[in-house]
Amino acid sequence: QEDVDIPSRRVLITGATGLLGRAVFKEFNENNWNAVGCGYRRAQPRFEQINLLDSVAVHDIIHDFQPHVIVHCAAERRPDVVESQPDAASQLNVAASGNLAKEAAGVGAFLIYISTDYVFDGTSPPYKETDVPNPLNLYGKTKLDGEKAVLENNGDAAVLRIPVLYGEVERLEESAVTVMFDKVQFSNKSANMDHWQQRFPTNVKDVATVCRQLAEKRMQDPSVKGTFHWSGNEQMTKYEMACAIADAFNLPSSHLRPITDCPVVGALRPRNAQLDCSKLEMLGIGQRTPFRAGIKESLWPFLVDKRWRQTVFH
Repeated sequence: QEDVDIPSRRVLITGATGLLGRAVFKEFNENNWNAVGCGYRRAQPRFEQINLLDSVAVHDIIHDFQPHVIVHCAAERRPDVVESQPDAASQLNVAASGNLAKEAAGVGAFLIYISTDYVFDGTSPPYKETDVPNPLNLYGKTKLDGEKAVLENNGDAAVLRIPVLYGEVERLEESAVTVMFDKVQFSNKSANMDHWQQRFPTNVKDVATVCRQLAEKRMQDPSVKGTFHWSGNEQMTKYEMACAIADAFNLPSSHLRPITDCPVVGALRPRNAQLDCSKLEMLGIGQRTPFRAGIKESLWPFLVDKRWRQTVFH
C-alpha cells in the first residue's frame, strides 16, 4: 500500500459549512493544502464539530492540528438577526474572534478574519482600508469590534473586508442575492425590489481564491498583514441584480418593480459602501467572476421550469 502524500501546509477554516466557508475549504483543498474545516450545527460528517464559544475546544483543535493558516469565516452575518439577538451575535462576532486570534498567535498561525463593507456608513465611497469606519447597524458594529479584538490579540493577523456574497448555495436563502430567484421566476405576481442601495455582488469562489493567495503570499513575506478589501466590481442594486438574473435565464423581468426610496424596515443599511481593492491588486492578488456567469452557475439547479435549461446551456 502506497503512502498517501498529505500536503505539509495546513489550514483550518471556521464556518466551513457556510456559503463562504465551503468555497474556502474547497479552494485550499484543491490547491495542495491540508485543509480541516470546522462547523457547528451542520458540521458532521464532513467537518469537525466545534463550538467557537468553547475556548477549551478551540484551544485543543488548534494545538492538535497546528495550522499554518486559519481562515475565520464563521459569523452571524444577517443584520436583522443581529439586531434581534445582540448578545449571541456579539459572542460569536467579537469574543470568539478575539479568542481565535489569541490561539492563532500561540501557535504562530496566520489568521484571516473575514469582515464586511458594513463597517462603513456608505456616504463617501469608495473606501480604502485606511478610511475611518462608521457602521450604521449593529452587525457592522460587531464585525468592526471583531476586527479590533483580532488585531489587539494578534498583531500579525489580517482582516479581509468583503461585500454581499453569492455562489453555489445549498438553499436560496443562504445568500441575499440568490434568495431573489423565486421572485424572478414566479412572474405571475409583481415583486418590489430595492433600487436604492448600491451593492457589489461578489462570488465566494473569488473570495476563496483571494484568501488562498493572501495565505501563500504571507508564507513568503511576513509583512503581509493588517486590513485588506476585496469586492466584485459590478455596481448593482437588488433590482438590477434581479433583472440580470432574469436575463441570464431568458426569463421575463417586467413584473419586477424598482423601489427607489430608502428602506424603512429592519437594520439600517449603508447607501453605497463600495470597497477600494487596489491594495490587494498591487500585491498581485485577486480574481473576479463576471456576475452573469457566476449567477448562472450558482442558480441553474434551482430553475423551476426545466425547459429553460436547454435554451440556457445549448
